[in-house]
Amino acid sequence: MKRIEELFDNNRLWAKRMTQINRRFFKDLAHQQSPKYLWIGCADSRVPANEIVGLLPGEIFVHRNVANLVIHTDINCLSVLQYAVEILRVEHVIVCGHYGCGGIQAAVEDQRHELIDNWLRHVRDVHQRHHNQLRKTKDKTSLLRLLCELNVKEQVLNVANTTTVQDAWRGGQKLYLHGWVYDIHDGLLKDLRVTIDKDKGPAKKAL
Repeated sequence: MKRIEELFDNNRLWAKRMTQINRRFFKDLAHQQSPKYLWIGCADSRVPANEIVGLLPGEIFVHRNVANLVIHTDINCLSVLQYAVEILRVEHVIVCGHYGCGGIQAAVEDQRHELIDNWLRHVRDVHQRHHNQLRKTKDKTSLLRLLCELNVKEQVLNVANTTTVQDAWRGGQKLYLHGWVYDIHDGLLKDLRVTIDKDKGPAKKAL
């Protein structure tokens, strides 16, 4: 239980530190939520969205799952997206993967992982669609890094093709979609340059 108690100690220290920086921080935060960004990232504990981009609580809306997937039957993800776009009126949706992703690695392994294999089937689909490109990689590390990037690009397209985003663009809403990768080895983000907005044309042109 000692480790759990430490979390409460850390919380008190954090809250004290935030109020020392800004006495009204929590009062202001309690009365507003107006982030400009929605982050769709991996559930990996090494990839904390706020800290990576240096933003405070209230400045970025976050959805995380294994391998940062956007699946058209995932009501959880779609609900977060709808709330972010229609209610919070975010201007940027960022799909961010990361090198060294366990989900990406598990998706290409020739072994069973029980329940999560159903979820990772979507990553395997990406692998199959880009088989010719992936088989040219020189080693497994290169393959996993490339698959990570290709998976992010596919998820950006999936975001673009949701009814929420299509309706927002149809209504003239300012909304940009981005695909990034985070490198856990140096802490830096990589822009995959697949940004899409309502003027870019059909989403499929992004790849």
